[in-house]
Amino acid sequence: MRKIKIFDTTLRDGEQSPGCSMNLAEKLKVAACLEKLRVDVIEAGFAIASPGDFASVEAISKAVKDCTVASLARATKGDIDCAWSAVRQAADPRIHLFIATSPLHMEYKLKMKPEDVLTQITEMTAYAKQYVSNVEFSAEDATRSDPEFLAQAVRNAIAAGATVVNIPDTVGYTTPAEMRALIEYLVREVPETAGIELSLHCHNDLGMATANSLAGILGGATQVECTVNGLGERSGNTSMEEVVMALRTRADIYECETRIETTQIYRASKTVYDIIGQTAPLNKPIVGKNAFLHESGIHQHGVLANKKTYEILTPESVGIRVENLVLGKHSGKHAFEAHLKELGYELTQDELLRCFTEFKALCDKKKTINDADLEALVSHNTRAEETEERYKLDWFAVHTTNFTTATATICLRRGEETLQAVSLGDGPIDAAFQAVDDIVKPVEHAFATFTIQSISEGKDTLGDINLKLSALGRTFRGHGLSTDIIEASILAYVEAINRLCAYQNKQEG
Repeated sequence: MRKIKIFDTTLRDGEQSPGCSMNLAEKLKVAACLEKLRVDVIEAGFAIASPGDFASVEAISKAVKDCTVASLARATKGDIDCAWSAVRQAADPRIHLFIATSPLHMEYKLKMKPEDVLTQITEMTAYAKQYVSNVEFSAEDATRSDPEFLAQAVRNAIAAGATVVNIPDTVGYTTPAEMRALIEYLVREVPETAGIELSLHCHNDLGMATANSLAGILGGATQVECTVNGLGERSGNTSMEEVVMALRTRADIYECETRIETTQIYRASKTVYDIIGQTAPLNKPIVGKNAFLHESGIHQHGVLANKKTYEILTPESVGIRVENLVLGKHSGKHAFEAHLKELGYELTQDELLRCFTEFKALCDKKKTINDADLEALVSHNTRAEETEERYKLDWFAVHTTNFTTATATICLRRGEETLQAVSLGDGPIDAAFQAVDDIVKPVEHAFATFTIQSISEGKDTLGDINLKLSALGRTFRGHGLSTDIIEASILAYVEAINRLCAYQNKQEG
């Protein structure tokens, strides 16, 4: 079985997606999930992009011990110096430099002649090599490059010390047959690739990122660059969970294996979705809500007789628990903690106390508490925050009918101070948000997204609200959880407003 390395770029390429930015604490939380997943490489960011990116790459380099940590860098001395400064404290640091090799990019973006690009590859790879033994070179837009020129670029990078050479399908243009043929061509024409890792980085613009990556593996690639949930620029990157489970499920075809701990896949997926304020599409392979559900009578009959009739992998194999131990109002703290450990959660005592307090409160509102409810409580109460809450919901009251204007009274607490406002609105939620605005008086903003999701079945289910506000050229996320959908909405809005106010105060010095 060939070993395929998993290079995860959720914190770099994935985080570049509009609306998917993360703060430092959130990035560290994702990095911890990736380490538990046992990915081979974590691309922690693009160090020179901003002081925030540099700080996150540096912090992740210090925190992660069981994975290589990489920083992206353009093929310039300034970028490489910055990348080295950020990853130098990693257990296994890597500098990942790139330059475009397609005629289109060289002429219009780089404004460089092909021979100058080759010289830059040689000189900058050698420059990075003086800092680290682990150097990766990427030929941006490789799949639209001239194959002979690409082969020479690969030769130059290897000769200068690259230990990994990456062949990106930067704009998601290629097809599986083309990708396999290109990798086979490089393996054949550049025998030096036998001594290095040959990598793939595919985008999903035509919906073929996973297929292209798997085809490249068949062609001889030994590393796949991917992201949790397929996040990434435009239509996204190769989905980590799809590639890993395809290799595992069809080992008879690919004859490859990874070191991924697949039972951590669902946890990593949910963590990332929670942080960016999104949920998995119902039909998302591996982690979507419908991935292991069977409604058709014929399918149900087959699954009851033998799960393998319609399930090619099990939910347990990716960390989804099917059998739920139901906890209730009489459950104690030790039973609660033990069950969370069974679900894979290791909480600090402060986090455990917060979660248990909310669990007891929820027991008074719901008859049955299942694993989905517990996961939602834990996610809500262990969120990675960098700023203290400025405003906190104290209480609210709303009055609404289908023939009068809705009215909301909101009481927020700021430190020891309580602030109240009454407002009218087009429905109870709009009225409540107007009242919050009357108290806080935030800068002008708009709603980028507002989503409502039920955590489990039944009329007493927890309502999970995720919203994003657009203001000051950024988006600010808010998350609320309650059996009362209006309360959940207010909690989410107040959290987003707190983030907005914190950013505004920081900008104003």
